[in-house]
This record gives sequence, structure tokens and C-alpha cells, in this order.
Amino acid sequence: MKIENGKLRIIVCIKQVPDTNEVKLDQETGVLIRDGVPSIINPDDLCGIEAALSLKESYGCHVTVITMGPPQADVALREALAMGCDEAYLVTDRAFGGADTWATSQTLAGAAKMLGYDLIITGRQAIDGDTAQVGPQIAEHLGIPQVTYAEDIKIQDDMTGLVVRRQYEDRYQMIGIKFPALVTALSSLNIPRYMSVGGVVTAYDEKEVKLLKYDDLKEFVKEEDIGLKGSPTRVKKSFTKSAKAMGALHEVSEDEAVEIIINKLKEHYVL
Repeated sequence: MKIENGKLRIIVCIKQVPDTNEVKLDQETGVLIRDGVPSIINPDDLCGIEAALSLKESYGCHVTVITMGPPQADVALREALAMGCDEAYLVTDRAFGGADTWATSQTLAGAAKMLGYDLIITGRQAIDGDTAQVGPQIAEHLGIPQVTYAEDIKIQDDMTGLVVRRQYEDRYQMIGIKFPALVTALSSLNIPRYMSVGGVVTAYDEKEVKLLKYDDLKEFVKEEDIGLKGSPTRVKKSFTKSAKAMGALHEVSEDEAVEIIINKLKEHYVL
């Protein structure tokens, strides 16, 4: 697919999440205590917004930001508009409630079909779930190619696709990918810009966050694939990682250290 006149249609999927630096858990119920906890745009998603806006500045692209969530997620979308995004959509309906990553990705894929796109950018993962599943699942539902863990994105000279540098633990990989496509962004991809004063005024006084209900999307996603009924998984309990007792210290030779390690592995039936 070749994008004519630089009118690349980019959708950025974001999520409003609790600031995990402020989150606490109810020790009896094991659920997050969200009262009084500030909400932020997921950090990887902010880098996705910045990537889209950088492409917009270079190629004149149209950037649409969408999120699925409760009405208060309007604030996150306004922030994205204030950064420079062109349009914002809030996918919100009681029918979407209780969705796991599978049902969430089904819903967002339906919204993408409705809106139209050439490129979808998501964050690698959300800090409140850390699953890194929604972005790849959206691509699978749409049947489009994807590149995850992107730390650099460039449009090919002929405007038919992207060249993406994908991060590995010990190296990187350069991948060419044709439109339409999906990319998941790492926090190392860029440094997100701040909202400008003028951007904030425009976001609240001149721009609109449009709502998408299930009735708007039912042509693109089945009712049995959304919300709680479309979720094959359930979160049973959340808990903080418990502290471990200090390990034993041994001041021994290398040969003795090897023997101690081997004995410990045998003790725990690893060997």
C-alpha cells in the first residue's frame, strides 16, 4: 500500500493507568487501592504518541488517539490532543466492562476498523498489568504485520511501509514492514514532548473527545467477544512481591563455591 500525498493515517492506542509509584494493595482482599491515586498516560504509550507526532511533523500524517476506559479517561485523551494529536476517541460502554487483554484487543481492533488506519502504534505494555499482549493481539485480530519492541521508526522512501529497529537483550534487528501495520513502542524510543499552553487551550476549548459505544462498533466486533463474556481469563488476586530472607554468605575458594552451588541445586532437585 502506498500512502498518497503524505496522508498516513496513524492510530495511537493509549491507556490511562494508576501511577504505580503511588499504588498500594489491600492486604486482605489483594486488590489495588485506587482511591487518591493519580492517573497518568501509560509511559510506553506516551512514547507511542511522540513517535506518531514526529512522523506527523516529517510527513504531514493524521494522528488519531484512542483509549478504552471509563469516562474519566477523557483527561488522558485531552493530554494527547494538547501534545498535538488531531483526533481523540474514547471507547466506553458498560458492555466493555471486565475485559481482559483478549476482549480489550478485540474492541480496539473493531474501533480501528471503523476509523480506518495505515499504521497503529501502541506501547509495549502497561505498567498496571505488564502483559505486553494487547498490541500484538490487535494486529492478530486485524490480520496485519507487526513489529514489537521498537526503538526507532522510519518511513520507507517510497512511502509503502516502515523500517523499524527492534530491540533485543544483546543486539537489535532492522525490519522492513509494509502498511497497514502495527508497532509497539519501547520507552527508549524517544522522549515525549510536554503539552504546550496553547495546546491545552485548544484541547479543552476547540477539540472534542468523541465517544464510541458498542452500538457504534457492533458492525466490527461481535458482542460475545467483548467485556466479561468475551474474556477467557480472570484476575484472581494481585499482590506485592514479598521480601526474602538474606542469603548465606560463603568465603571459600572457587572449587568450594562450585561444590556448594551444585549441592544446593541437588537439594532443590534442579540437578
